[in-house]
Amino acid sequence: MLTSLQGSWCLVLGASSGIGAAIARGLAREGVHIAGVHFDTGARTEEVAAVVDGIRAYGVEARFFNANAASRATRDRLVPEIAGLTGDAGGIRILVHSLAFGTLVPFLPRDGWEKPLTGRQLEMTLDVMAHSLVYWTQDLAAAKLLRPGSKVYAMTSAGVVQALPSYGAVSAAKSALESHVRQLACELAPHGVAVNALRAGVTLTPALRRIPEHAGYVARAAENNPHGRLTRPEDVAEAVAVLSRTDSSWLTGNTIGVDGGELHAAAGAWG
Repeated sequence: MLTSLQGSWCLVLGASSGIGAAIARGLAREGVHIAGVHFDTGARTEEVAAVVDGIRAYGVEARFFNANAASRATRDRLVPEIAGLTGDAGGIRILVHSLAFGTLVPFLPRDGWEKPLTGRQLEMTLDVMAHSLVYWTQDLAAAKLLRPGSKVYAMTSAGVVQALPSYGAVSAAKSALESHVRQLACELAPHGVAVNALRAGVTLTPALRRIPEHAGYVARAAENNPHGRLTRPEDVAEAVAVLSRTDSSWLTGNTIGVDGGELHAAAGAWG
């Protein structure tokens, strides 16, 4: 049975740009209030303010917090604030994990990269892009902010099954993230909470542009996608809205492709 999202709350981790910002805007259009956590320097103050203003233009509340979402201190501070914001609505209807901060260094030295990946870099990447999903879910569940019908989405990528010279640490983090999704789905099933990973196709976001090999990767993806174009952040936002309009938790524990068939298209077959 489909339900309205009007008046509910979504917490977006990584809300200030790219797919996270698009999801926030898309859900605001559905009448969803947005709490966003982002980690930006002062140079992006105006850009972030524009995102917030765009969300509020739909007549909903928007509260953004500039803090390190992977920090325990941030969770300790913000979870009570979020509880105060969302209490009248019954807690968090939708949690979106869209943190895209990791090390882009090969495991071994090669031309252009004289220093290989360090243990600290690998641990940081997995902590931010994977393990933080578990920690936020634990804290929100402990605060009783996840209720029957709540949805948890984690943004993964085709990088879990592909290799790029600089992408090893992020690929490992995305693989761990999908594993965490499966485990959380099983543990939250008795509470009526669904947990899924969304595998967006290649999408031109600030995070993608930081990948040294992104230009060639983007060109191949655009050529191979059966739709004849790249995935847009709005495509992912629409999927989140559609999947969230039910109280059912039966669709859970999956990695759902939101890529227009890109991953499964044979190279050159759709040009």
